Amino acid sequence: MIAFGCPITDPDAYTRYAEPGIRRAAEPDSETFTYLSPDSIFRAYNLFCDQAAELEGLEALVLIHQDAEIADSGFCDVVRATLADPEVAIAGCTGAVGVRSIAYWEGAVTWASHTHRFEELGGGELPGISWPEESPSYTDTGEVDSIDGVLIVMSPWAIRNLRFDESLGNLHGYDLDICLQARAAGRKVVTADLRVIHHHPLELLGDSDGWIAAHMKVAEKWGDLLDRDAPDDWQQRARRAEAELAAARVRFRMSQTHISRLAADFEALQASKSWQITAPLRALGRLLRRIRGKPPGRELGEGLVRSKD
Repeated sequence: MIAFGCPITDPDAYTRYAEPGIRRAAEPDSETFTYLSPDSIFRAYNLFCDQAAELEGLEALVLIHQDAEIADSGFCDVVRATLADPEVAIAGCTGAVGVRSIAYWEGAVTWASHTHRFEELGGGELPGISWPEESPSYTDTGEVDSIDGVLIVMSPWAIRNLRFDESLGNLHGYDLDICLQARAAGRKVVTADLRVIHHHPLELLGDSDGWIAAHMKVAEKWGDLLDRDAPDDWQQRARRAEAELAAARVRFRMSQTHISRLAADFEALQASKSWQITAPLRALGRLLRRIRGKPPGRELGEGLVRSKD
């Protein structure tokens, strides 16, 4: 039996995205855990692990964000095939090697079978590198350093032996930390062809202070494993980090100039007659997407909820 868990801060997002995806993927005996208004995603995930550990015949626990939608009705078959290797502890839809911080995407992303849908600027979609039918030759599923936490599949061993470190914060860094825990125990972290639609605004980082704090805590906790080539002297590491930040600022300013030009072009497009004429069609498209994506709603109780699909 495969169980699912989803922490909820926005019930509408859950009923529009995560819930229909879970229904699509779940089997008749699947259990679903939800936690409304959790203090942190770390706490919710640990509660799900505790609940799942009590289930008989548990094959896997799938943890998913409220704004993420499982797109494949054969999801559970892929999970079983992935966990057929007893050494696999954690699996995900996106992952990278050469990871040195919670910004896993700065490593080499080897698989990304998710797509990013947004509603700004009339709506759009940014497919991952492994979402199209013909993926680039360099992409492949397999062992990675870290996965993206939008979807985390935990094996029975991981459910029994691993827990999310609540001291890291409320939202960031948990995915890399749980992967490092598994790897430190000699287990594998892998990617699999688990297709997920992430319904997320274009602004990917809304809590910069929390992200920075988590970045520092994870670096302090796992520094020896994350960057074996780093100098032992903390002053040298600090100077290197300062230099890397300066270089990043230069790249950011260049990208901002490019974005400003694109924004000016877009404003000119919005002022055109063709844009104004087609406005009703775009509004109708947004309405149809919302109707198709929103299943019949149900009340969500406070605290931990357990249900059978």
